[in-house]
Amino acid sequence: MHHTLATRFNRRNARQISAREALSDDQLRQFVPSIFAEQAHDSRSERYVYVPTIQIVQGLRNEGWHPFFAVQAQPRDGSRFGHAKHMLRMRRPDQITDGEAAEVIIVNSHDGTTSYQMFAGLIRFVCTNSMIAGTQFQEVRVPHKGNIQDHIIEGAYTVAQDFPRLIAEAKGMAALALSREEQRVLAEASLVARYGEEDSPVTPEQILRPRRAADVGTNLWTTFNTIQENIIRGGLNGTRQAEDGRIIRRQTRSINGIDQNVSVNRALWTLAEGMKKLKAA
Repeated sequence: MHHTLATRFNRRNARQISAREALSDDQLRQFVPSIFAEQAHDSRSERYVYVPTIQIVQGLRNEGWHPFFAVQAQPRDGSRFGHAKHMLRMRRPDQITDGEAAEVIIVNSHDGTTSYQMFAGLIRFVCTNSMIAGTQFQEVRVPHKGNIQDHIIEGAYTVAQDFPRLIAEAKGMAALALSREEQRVLAEASLVARYGEEDSPVTPEQILRPRRAADVGTNLWTTFNTIQENIIRGGLNGTRQAEDGRIIRRQTRSINGIDQNVSVNRALWTLAEGMKKLKAA
């Protein structure tokens, strides 16, 4: 349970590392070298304020936040690899329980493709699902100018102010029983969020199928977790009809890209919150 789990991504995505204990600089350097870049990418102007992400990590460590997950994208332009987009999930040991932990999620690059972005998140250890809160929760963006480091540390505390509300939302979802039809409606909306209106290769019933005993149940929280894991992790066998009428078999892909991971996670959380509001009305 406490061993580091590291996986290399496919060609489109570089690599990631996650652990149940805080990651060391040596582990981060091996898997996400771009957070150690000593200067910005050549494409950046002199006005671009450069602070290596590792300095931000060290500043947050001093405040009690530690990285437990890191991923770096694989850019198409190989010259940008050392400056590529990366995502870190930071936790405070005093906010980690046996079942879950609230997180500050940081997304950044050193090649100008993104500002520093920070989100509130929640990880559920039974399945290592990493959820990212929807748009109703705090999101902080810090441009590469001015006093970045202080703004980001301040931003971490701003995001963390939402932790109690995030955990309360999760508990509220766990207390709400869904009918089979309501589960199906949530699954259908989730597939639209992932694939668009027409192109889902799998059925709502497939993404409602739990992968473990802990997710068997009809409450909104377990339903959301089951849907989220099936969509993010992929690996489900489905079919699609080609324009000429042929049936094409395909397996759903896991979501490894940083931007898509953030956007799909946030969309799924927002849909689950929407179902909670509907049930309360």
